[in-house]
Amino acid sequence: MSVRRFISLAAVLAAGTLVLTGCFPFGFGTGGGSGQTTTETSHTDEKVDADLVPFYTQSLTWTSMGGRLDSTTITVPLDWSQPTGATIKLAMARQKAQNPQGSLLMNPGGPGGSGFDFVAYSGGAVTSKVAANYDIIGFDPRGVGQSTPITCYTDGSDKDELLYGTFDAAYGTQAWVDELTARQKDWIAACQENTGDLLGHLDAASVARDMDVIRAVLGDEKLTYLGYSYGTYLGTMYAELFPNKVGRMVLDGAVDPLVDDLDALATQMAGFESGYRAFLTQCLGSKDCPFSGSVDQAVQQTVDLLKSVDGKNLTSADGRTLDSATAATGLIEDLYAQFLWPDLKQMLTDLKAGDAQGAFDAADQYNHRSSGYYDGNGYEIYTAVTCDEGTLGTDNKDVLQDLDVIKAKAPSLGFYAALDDTAALEATCSNWPYPVATLPTQFDAPGAPPILVIGTTNDPATPYAQAVSLAKQLSSGVMITYRGEGHTVYDQGVACIDNLVDAYFVSGTVPSADPMC
Repeated sequence: MSVRRFISLAAVLAAGTLVLTGCFPFGFGTGGGSGQTTTETSHTDEKVDADLVPFYTQSLTWTSMGGRLDSTTITVPLDWSQPTGATIKLAMARQKAQNPQGSLLMNPGGPGGSGFDFVAYSGGAVTSKVAANYDIIGFDPRGVGQSTPITCYTDGSDKDELLYGTFDAAYGTQAWVDELTARQKDWIAACQENTGDLLGHLDAASVARDMDVIRAVLGDEKLTYLGYSYGTYLGTMYAELFPNKVGRMVLDGAVDPLVDDLDALATQMAGFESGYRAFLTQCLGSKDCPFSGSVDQAVQQTVDLLKSVDGKNLTSADGRTLDSATAATGLIEDLYAQFLWPDLKQMLTDLKAGDAQGAFDAADQYNHRSSGYYDGNGYEIYTAVTCDEGTLGTDNKDVLQDLDVIKAKAPSLGFYAALDDTAALEATCSNWPYPVATLPTQFDAPGAPPILVIGTTNDPATPYAQAVSLAKQLSSGVMITYRGEGHTVYDQGVACIDNLVDAYFVSGTVPSADPMC
């Protein structure tokens, strides 16, 4: 279950929401003492298998990052089925509260999102009230960022060719599939050469077991957790594997864990199409919208614009050539949050005028590329996790059949949006050299306390129906609806949601019914 689902750090910072401003009173990223170290031994004394004792009882050496921020690493097994074998490191950042009632672990989504960066640079995507009551902990899951990473291409130009390179054959043809498959096979070989066995152990169950070690070494008897987007899947997996260790858990932008990858991708593309129609409704009411007529007519004008890109030789400032797939990726990036809609309108206006830079800028944001360099390894993790834990490549469908499924659910934009996503995933996972992980087949988390599941009615990335489904699957799921646009909603200035989640985290107050915010 791995579809690219995350709340963007750059988007959070650009939004100027409470995520950022709420942290300054606590010395966020400022002050002296940077580089100083302290060692803490605060683990729980719970009983675990003898082979796991070294992991559950390790001490932590924290290095100050200035103010109330510090960081550390912990050690976990590379392969949880062989805990006495090779190990890896996980990086964590902590924003300390003055009088914490415990730790709150957060994950911003992905696969591939850096919780370390979210805490270190944005305060962890929580309100000031929650930050005052908990130590906020962000971790880089196995393979991500500052944890033991997976590495594939070591030259940025090779990655540019992978993510932005054009094809000799036309999209949707078998010749294009053959080119794409050869390109992805080369990438797999580089991953194997530069990473090794970790590539086969990136699944959510392994991450959930890592999370349990984090909980224990921080001294928390129960896990308090905030997961956004794909981070909701990690939280759901933890609850299923460790229901009696769940404390207070909020899952925002929820993922249905029982939807297979292709169906999830198709549903996501339909969600983006719905989000785009909402954008067009607003756009067509303005004087400077690049399209005209009805929403249906504007959708067709958009499709015609995307079709026209191929073969025009439109280039970025650094010489990359734009194609319809990259243009569609840029369009999707600007649908993740409603405050990005002005950027989307400008991008489309520029594209009609033959200026490709806005499309590249948005696609670069999606691919974590800045000034010619890649910030982290989000693409690598996203793709590897999808192949490790998903059904693409094992569902007896090929790339072209996948595109047909996508087009059936998202007939207007789905084909173009899937070219850089679903098609590349199918070509990769069909040739993935590691077995698919064995994961739970139900997610009721029996015995867990109430878990809040938040869904936004027109979420383009994790459609609302998935949140409703997850809340029903969990034996203690509590559905929280936000009637609005965008992907995830907590700590974005919606008082109804923020007040409810804050009261739950701080006081344990559980809504008696869906508030329909």
